[in-house]
Amino acid sequence: MAIRQPKYSKEEFAQRGDRLYQTQIKSQVETGNEGKIVAIDIETGIYEIADDLLSASKNLSARLPDAQTWFVRIGHQAVDHFGARSFKTKP
Repeated sequence: MAIRQPKYSKEEFAQRGDRLYQTQIKSQVETGNEGKIVAIDIETGIYEIADDLLSASKNLSARLPDAQTWFVRIGHQAVDHFGARSFKTKP
């Protein structure tokens, strides 16, 4: 199996993915899909929605094997979070 190589810098990859989501996809997928994952091919705008990252990726790859995939969690700023969460204590 050949490893797919990115065709774009990290910055351009992110800009393309975000632009496609904001201008073409967001309005079509937001209602009723909060928290789901959108996998977007940044070259064609083809996308798949699923409950988790792996399913979204597999579904898009089945349709478009050479996809340059950008992920978005509907209704959230990030797909996932890393590290410890801060806990606020009441004074």
